[in-house]
Amino acid sequence: MPAWFTPNRETWLFRVNPALKFMIFVLLLLFTLFTRNLAFVSWLAVLFGILLYGFSGYPIRKLALLSIPLIISFASSAFTMMLFGKGDTVIWQWGLFKISEESIQHGLLLGTKSLTFGFVGFTFLLTVQPVLFFYAMMQQFRLPSKYAYSFIASIRLLPVVVEEIQVRSNALKVRGITFSRGMKGWGERIQAYAVPLFAQSIRRAQRIAIAMEAKQYQMGAARTYFYPTSYSRMDVVFIGVISVSIASVSMVAFVMN
Repeated sequence: MPAWFTPNRETWLFRVNPALKFMIFVLLLLFTLFTRNLAFVSWLAVLFGILLYGFSGYPIRKLALLSIPLIISFASSAFTMMLFGKGDTVIWQWGLFKISEESIQHGLLLGTKSLTFGFVGFTFLLTVQPVLFFYAMMQQFRLPSKYAYSFIASIRLLPVVVEEIQVRSNALKVRGITFSRGMKGWGERIQAYAVPLFAQSIRRAQRIAIAMEAKQYQMGAARTYFYPTSYSRMDVVFIGVISVSIASVSMVAFVMN
């Protein structure tokens, strides 16, 4: 799974400070959320689509697979609003279903917003290293270390948890243990997996706590960082590209209106 999320090449987006990139993307998402101009939101979707498909560094095949939930989200949100939205200029109606000009516009707006959110989310997730992101949040935006290191530890331990689930599954198969079908089988699986995994988690947490205590880790104390992060010229380039792109999108949307 980690290899699947490894890019073929690292583009300039990878060299942008992760914390700065996160804050700018959050601001853009909030701006998109409260915008009701369909043309502007549509061009924003095009902009972030270019960032995702052109500068994420991943092959088209992987990006196409990741785009499937985005397409489903766009279609479901748009058609739901079209069929059940309110409007005065009714085009077609049958029972509870009513399509109007206003509902079509609102449906396209809602669907395009969901598509834009997906593009932004995938662009950020695919072009940032989680560990460096939390280090940058601690160093550039003063995120308390107790939260940052908690997230880093959880990310580091995910592969270990998956491995333990596989080991437990193989052990049950070797012992010839079978489960019933239906909901009863799910209950039996929970009983067979929950207690051993929970016990392993407690032991692992104790070992981590002892290791952190041995390294003189204290909450709130001043610490040095193994991965120092800072701002660079690429951050200025990123801000410039985003600013020029947003200005161009605004001008195009204004002309179209």
